[in-house]
Amino acid sequence: MPSLSQHADQQPKQKKQCQIIVEVREAAFDAQELESRLAVGAHIGAVASFIGYVRDHGDRPDVIGLRLEHYAGMTEKILTQHCQHAAARWAIDSIVMIHRVGELGLTAPIVGVAVASAHRHDAFDTIQFLMDFLKHDAPFWKQELTQSGHAIWVEQKHSDQQAKKRW
Repeated sequence: MPSLSQHADQQPKQKKQCQIIVEVREAAFDAQELESRLAVGAHIGAVASFIGYVRDHGDRPDVIGLRLEHYAGMTEKILTQHCQHAAARWAIDSIVMIHRVGELGLTAPIVGVAVASAHRHDAFDTIQFLMDFLKHDAPFWKQELTQSGHAIWVEQKHSDQQAKKRW
């Protein structure tokens, strides 16, 4: 009599459709909102999430906030495509990605990604993949707002270019 694992290996594997939610908006969000929007069922063994915040330093030490602009329509399309690539690469059931635009003060959430999967490694890898591509390919333009009243454009960092190459 074949074991359960042998029987499972003989079954054709059909990849489930991944639910993808991508939003670009001005309104704030939190981890609870991200995770509550995931499609989660009894087969889910892991939910992982990441939230990036505005910090008090960047290219300059006197940052008091950020201003983010984007190309509406194209931004959502590109973010969705990256989520689709991740879902094709890893066994992911659901992805929620929210990215903010507009003026954001210190400690404000900028970007959030939550992933539901049967296995934690797929969820963790998906988040790292998406953040590396987001920092490199997403059509956002960012300015650091400084204490002196200047708004200074932020250039893409070499480390972000290197991070993308690992995928």
